[in-house]
Amino acid sequence: MQIKDIMTSDVSTLDTNATVQDAAKVMNDLNVGIVPVCSSQKPVGVVTDRDIVLRNTAQGGDTNEPVEQVMSEDPIYGSPDMSAEEAAQLMAHKQIRRLPIVENDNIVGIVSLGDLSTKSQADMEAGKALSTISTPSRPNK
Repeated sequence: MQIKDIMTSDVSTLDTNATVQDAAKVMNDLNVGIVPVCSSQKPVGVVTDRDIVLRNTAQGGDTNEPVEQVMSEDPIYGSPDMSAEEAAQLMAHKQIRRLPIVENDNIVGIVSLGDLSTKSQADMEAGKALSTISTPSRPNK
């Protein structure tokens, strides 16, 4: 099974000059934890709910600052033609829970571990990926 068969293809994106508040609103409205950030339709990063908390809120940041200041740059991308197994392995290796899908320098979808786990062929790989990604971390001291 290919990622294009299971990915979410209706993906909202933000421009680099959108604000942190704009990102939080999109996440809230769509009930998602990640939004790809694009410059002239080309993906340049992603912003996650965790990025907002750690790089803005916890630092006493201004929610009107550009999302570009808190986004994760150079994210890992997948392609629509990769298999569900390849995507799960990539996500496990990179310890990510959501994988933007890019084709011809454009965001065409996004796949999450949840998406992979709902497809019976990918259940085992998604489970392995989740166990690798969810390795307990230790608090910073």
